[in-house]
Amino acid sequence: MTREHNLNNVTRTKAYLAFYLRHPEMHWAFLGHMVSRNGGWNMTDLKGEFLTQLLSDEERDLFFRFLERGNWLIFQDVYPQLLLYEESVKTNRPLFYLLPRLKVSIFMEAIWDYFWRTRDAYIHCIGLVINEQSYLEQRVIQNPYYQQEVLNKMKFHLQDLLSFNQILFPAEGNRLKGQTLYQFQSLHERILFGKKLYAVLFKNPEFNLQALEWAKRNPHTGSRKDYWPHLFNSVNEGVPGITSPLRLKACQIHHDAKRFYSPNLEVAWKNASQPEAEPGDWFQDLRVVDYLEDDIPMLDGEIRKEYCKTLERLEIAALAKKAIRFLEKR
Repeated sequence: MTREHNLNNVTRTKAYLAFYLRHPEMHWAFLGHMVSRNGGWNMTDLKGEFLTQLLSDEERDLFFRFLERGNWLIFQDVYPQLLLYEESVKTNRPLFYLLPRLKVSIFMEAIWDYFWRTRDAYIHCIGLVINEQSYLEQRVIQNPYYQQEVLNKMKFHLQDLLSFNQILFPAEGNRLKGQTLYQFQSLHERILFGKKLYAVLFKNPEFNLQALEWAKRNPHTGSRKDYWPHLFNSVNEGVPGITSPLRLKACQIHHDAKRFYSPNLEVAWKNASQPEAEPGDWFQDLRVVDYLEDDIPMLDGEIRKEYCKTLERLEIAALAKKAIRFLEKR
């Protein structure tokens, strides 16, 4: 079942939501669904309006492979855990002693056993955040290939252009909340970021319901049209060879201007086969347990203005790059 759902970002993201709807006590499944949506948007951005101007074909292909590897690795580690929990519920007995057979960290066996006894949804969710980010650390973030080819080469693009560091949570009523991550390569910062995302998504019950309702009503396609169809379209409305003036101001398109192209994932990228996950258990340091403390209160997470500024910077940068290329050809 994990292989069946691990074909691409869309199939993974839908599987997380379907599981959460069956088991709403599994907070990570909804958090994972919403974060995975952002992963898909980052992937399709690489074939969208702005980044096709700003990055070379090789850079965009490398960055897609980096995003896809992380997305694939997390799913193949966490989804079998969720299915094992589902089987435990069906049989009314904990089956978590089987987790090592699934090559899951021993840390998670303790977290699952604790959840089975206490039903503490917060500790369980943050335990999974710790596990998944630690799982990625050596396999992707510290992997010499991705360090050299993606993270070091594209540091400027990652931090200043891609909106890669912004996680958005759309909700009913055209609401948009989220958080910005400033030190992506720091495991500590990524875990804290996960805790902040939890505080935005789950500690405000009203917003949580609005986000869930939005997610159910808007199937994930990978296109940013899913949440802002007034700005984005999965069909390219532009005319090849014609440069449009700046169209965006305060997250509104100027009158009669074309929307920005944001393709569906299936149009942007073919399914990518992945090598097996690298072996090994990340859990070596007991101090990671400190992250389980519930020390972040509810966060408002208002991000609309910040995200709008990101889009404006992207549009200006893409238009400038296009103008430079035009002048170079003359």
